[in-house]
Amino acid sequence: MTPTAVSKTIKLLERELGVRLLNRTTRSVALSDAGAELLSVVAPAFQDVGASLEQVRSSAHNPQGELRINASHVAFATLIEHELYNFSRLYPQLAIQFSINNSLVDMVGEGFDAGVRLGHTLQSDMVAIQISGYQQRVLVASPDYIARCGAPKTPQELLSHNCIRQRMNINGKLYEWVFQDEGRALTIDVAGQLIFDEMRAALNAAVAGIGIAYVFKDFAREELLSGSVVSLLEEWSPITDPFYLYYPQAKHMPAKLRVFIDYFRGKMVGAQCVK
Repeated sequence: MTPTAVSKTIKLLERELGVRLLNRTTRSVALSDAGAELLSVVAPAFQDVGASLEQVRSSAHNPQGELRINASHVAFATLIEHELYNFSRLYPQLAIQFSINNSLVDMVGEGFDAGVRLGHTLQSDMVAIQISGYQQRVLVASPDYIARCGAPKTPQELLSHNCIRQRMNINGKLYEWVFQDEGRALTIDVAGQLIFDEMRAALNAAVAGIGIAYVFKDFAREELLSGSVVSLLEEWSPITDPFYLYYPQAKHMPAKLRVFIDYFRGKMVGAQCVK
């Protein structure tokens, strides 16, 4: 503000309060008793405002504060978990809070900075960055289960097997077991003894020889490589969306979110920005 603007503002304040805040002479200007009293009251508040503004300004350029991310169980286990620990060591000033669940969330309403989920579940007003290849669901069962019960040769033969099912968190419905039959979708209404609401428990049950689970191939990579489960009817398995790192559109992105995006985008092959 210019000296003239400051002088006018003080005179307006004096008129509003009904007291003189400054003692003025032709040679000098000094605080009156009322002015000194007012300054002692408001100065700490102005200092707090200044400190807060400086903190906000710093957070725009330096990764610090709390970073809140939501992710599905599969996204976290497949893409995030193994890299998260190294990321946290690189940015010790960040407090990273993960909410891991399969429910759809209100990003802005629940205060999340970003999320990681399959493309078809994202809202259209989000900025999304592809951080995985296309996903494929595969049937898996343990060698022990196959030795006892045999391996299905077609999806229809699943009707005579103990299928380990999953329930959606969003609406409580069971996930449909959908296959690809010469370009057409084929849905099999399977039955089984166990139902879970997340994929890890279903995969563990398959490893234990309970039955057949329908899981993402990347999610079961270690179990497939070790031979604790084998894939079945893979030629019938459809391809689905990639995973995306997504966040609300914003003119100014805080540094804490920028470094998270840059780190995980750099770790994924073929990442691209889309809407």
